[in-house]
Amino acid sequence: MWAEALVLPCRAGLRLFPPLRLRHRAPGAMKLQSPQFQALFTPGLRSVAELFEKKNYELRIAGGAVRDLLSGMTPQDIDFATTATPAEMKEMFTSAGVRLINNKGEKHGTITARLHEQNFEITTLRIDVVTDGRHAEVEFTTDWEKDAERRDLTVNSMFLGLDGMLYDFFNGYEDLKTKKIRFVGKASERIQEDYLRILRYFRFYGRIAEKPGDHEPSTLQAIKENAKGLAGISGERIWVELKKILLGNHVNHLVRLMYELDIAQYIGLPLDGNLEEFDRVTKSIQNLCPKPMTVLTSLFKVKDDVTNLDLRLKISKEEKNLGLFLVKHRQELTKATGPEPLRPYQDFIMDSREANTNAKICELLKYQGEEHLLREMQQWTVPSFPVSGHDLRKLGVSSGKEIGTALQQLRDEWKKSGYHMDKEELLSCLKKL
Repeated sequence: MWAEALVLPCRAGLRLFPPLRLRHRAPGAMKLQSPQFQALFTPGLRSVAELFEKKNYELRIAGGAVRDLLSGMTPQDIDFATTATPAEMKEMFTSAGVRLINNKGEKHGTITARLHEQNFEITTLRIDVVTDGRHAEVEFTTDWEKDAERRDLTVNSMFLGLDGMLYDFFNGYEDLKTKKIRFVGKASERIQEDYLRILRYFRFYGRIAEKPGDHEPSTLQAIKENAKGLAGISGERIWVELKKILLGNHVNHLVRLMYELDIAQYIGLPLDGNLEEFDRVTKSIQNLCPKPMTVLTSLFKVKDDVTNLDLRLKISKEEKNLGLFLVKHRQELTKATGPEPLRPYQDFIMDSREANTNAKICELLKYQGEEHLLREMQQWTVPSFPVSGHDLRKLGVSSGKEIGTALQQLRDEWKKSGYHMDKEELLSCLKKL
């Protein structure tokens, strides 16, 4: 007989876990019934489920989507796992006239089908046969526990049947409720399969753990012993994880851990990072929606730190330029005393010939913790200089050199007025200059 249990709300970093209705049928077996779960059943998913049911292939929701659903959240992406092989899925979908896309994942067991204007990424259950710390050679299986065993963290190792049944082989749901981040099995083994899992551990710690410092000592020891393996991971993969860490909870604690565990040197961070400045900035910036580079720049002391990061992580040109901008201007470009504190930033924008200066100034204000000025800047529209060379020619100024000089003089007057003078006022000033 079904018995209902209500999971009460609890803190998860800055988020609340809403009530979830779970039904217990046997020890460790539960059924999820929530609006977020029911909302997944679009016409596309119903059609996919029907195809798999007809062929007697098992199909379940996998990984992060299960974690999000159990947290009362609507998943942004949904991955599915199945006992069907890629060849069996291709035959099934092709026979049903279903379009298949993105065949790059097929060698890893992933088939992507498109039904009712929706993509469904479905992966055959796998076992890692050979791993080198970056990639894995896999073979297919029908054993759900074996597939769960190869995943990184317990909170990411669960499956959810389309009937709502939870399949949890490594106590991931209990860890999720108690805000614990643990590797599946032995931490060192999981890390050595893919060293990027070190950063994934930090990322999910910042996302789920309630307080800093709540790590298992054996996990931190395994991370320290394997930190050097990150040297062989591509910069692009590291940067994806690092950006998420920088925007998560407990970021100052986690970045300090990266230095304590000898990780920083392998992921492009300066050996002598300014941790005091980093602590100051992360405390004042957390509610201002900064870009990851804005947060990270507080570690840097000189421009070379930005350049070295780029060499290791291959960051975008925009990110590199923002880092260089912040290092250069974070101390010299500050608010003015008096009634117009925003004026230095506005003058800088008006004098600048660089692209995206307005956006960079907004990130600088976030870095400096100037929340009030940031709101003012975001509401400020960059004014257009109202006088042109044509206007001066109509007044009889014909020499190109004279026009250039006059325009600069009028621009200076316009600047002094706080960019308020209109064309008539400026042209009347011309007679006095």
